[in-house]
This record gives sequence, structure tokens and C-alpha cells, in this order.
Amino acid sequence: MNLKFAMYICKRLGMAILTIFLVIAITFFTMHAIPASPFSSEKAKSDKTIAALEKKYGFDKPVPEQFVNYLWNIVHLDFGLSTGWVGNTVAELISGGFYYSAQIGFMAALIAIVMGVVLGAIAALKRGKWPDKVIQVVTTALVSMPSFVMATLILLLFVLQFKWFPSRATDPGGLILPTISLSLYPMAYITRLERSSMLDVLGQDYIRTARAKGLANSKVIFKHALRNALTPVITYAGPMMAYILTGSMVVENIFSVPGLGRLFVNSMLRTDYMMIMGVTIFLGIMIILMNFLSDILYKIMDPRIDLT
Repeated sequence: MNLKFAMYICKRLGMAILTIFLVIAITFFTMHAIPASPFSSEKAKSDKTIAALEKKYGFDKPVPEQFVNYLWNIVHLDFGLSTGWVGNTVAELISGGFYYSAQIGFMAALIAIVMGVVLGAIAALKRGKWPDKVIQVVTTALVSMPSFVMATLILLLFVLQFKWFPSRATDPGGLILPTISLSLYPMAYITRLERSSMLDVLGQDYIRTARAKGLANSKVIFKHALRNALTPVITYAGPMMAYILTGSMVVENIFSVPGLGRLFVNSMLRTDYMMIMGVTIFLGIMIILMNFLSDILYKIMDPRIDLT
């Protein structure tokens, strides 16, 4: 690792930390600007009870002091106590939900990247032929269809109609369908991205030179063309994780997955401010870190990129 690359990593890390701070600040002050009380419910509480609850959760202090305390607690991985799930900490609930979200999220990302790159390369190499046309039609349809529509169709077909998979995500094999549902859109997008990038690379002078020197076609494709065509895919990998993590909120509710998405929706229904802030900040940190890693991999895959 040279000095310039190390400085670039430090710069990107500093920007990531600053972005995380802004996410925490915006989330915190936005939630505190909402007029509704986190302790409001259909069953009315006395003023004395509400005052005791506010003191317990630290809501009785000035907002700036609450923000400083909240920042200090987050540094120690403490997101506070949940007001909707009494007796549980936000960190415990996030940890339990992330166990399921991580399984379907990262598996969906792996399927999307591998299948997207393979199908995109095939479409580029078979340009104008029937495999290319079939792949383009299928990917266009998948990109045009929202994830909740696809998830509902998959649920109706494979769970209710054929009964091939269980209806509950906690049963054996219950995470297969939500994983497939989350992977379809990014897989289709990566396929189109890889096809376009591969066609551009195959038309470059160094590819024609490599073939003119007598290199085997497989070596030209895998060593030169495919590697350089992966650069846009790596750039998309960070935002793709953002899509999968946020898109899972709908999919998790459709398939009853006890993950972060379902937890976030339920926390809004219960007006659990601490849980809403905790999940939002946690997802924001995950997305920022994924973008940070994709920037580093972008440079590793293509050393010609100027680090600025």
C-alpha cells in the first residue's frame, strides 16, 4: 500500500465518520421535532406517570444535553431502552432482527452479483443472438416490477398455490423465497450494467491488440475484458446494499421475516422513538460502510483511477 492510497483511505474514512455523525444528528433532531409523545397510547396515562417515564428514558433533560448523551451512548454501542418493547434494549432487538436481515440481505447480494455478472457477460458475448434477447427481455421485466409486487406473486405461487415452501420465515427453508425476492431487481440491474460495460470493454484497442497477438479467447475475456468490466458493478455494490436493506422492509413484512425491516415498521406503529432512531442509524451506518468498502475495492480493481 503506497502513501497516496493510505491517504485516500484516511480521507474516505473521515468522510464516512462525518456522514455517520450527520445521519445521527438529523435522525435525532427529526424525531424530537415530532409533537406526538412516545408514551401516548389509546389508554391515557396520568401526568405523573408520563413524567416518571420521561425521567426514566432521559426525555426530561434539554434536547442538546440529550443529544450529547445519545452520541456518547452510541459510541459505546448503547442505543437506549425501547419504549415499545418494555424491558428490552434497542441494541438487543436490533441484534435479533439483524440475524435474519443479514442472512437474506447478504445472500441476496451474493446471488445478484454472481448471476448478474454471468448473465451480463453472456449477453455481451452473444450480442444480437437469442440468449442476449431473452436476457434483455427478462431483466427489463424484473427492473420494471416493484419488489413488493414480485414478492407477493412469489408468495402466492410457491407458498399458497404449489405449497413448496413454508409460509413462516422461521421454519426450515422459510428464508429462501424472501432472499430470491430481494435478489431479482439488483440481479437484473447488474446484468444490464455488466452487459453495457462488457460491450464497451470488448471494443477497446487493447482487447483487439491482445487478440491480434494470438491470446486465447478465454484468456482475453476473463483476464482482460471481464476484470475491467466489473468496475461499474463494484461501484453499484454499495448502493445495492442500501436497496436490499431498505427494500427488505416490505419483503420482510410480506414473508413475516422477524428482521430489521419488520422491526422498523412495528416500531413506527408503536411510536417507539428509540427503536426508530436506532434502526435508522444502524442501517445508515451499514450503508455508509458498504459504500466505503466499494470505493476501496474500486481502486484495487482498477489501479489507473486517480485518487482525489
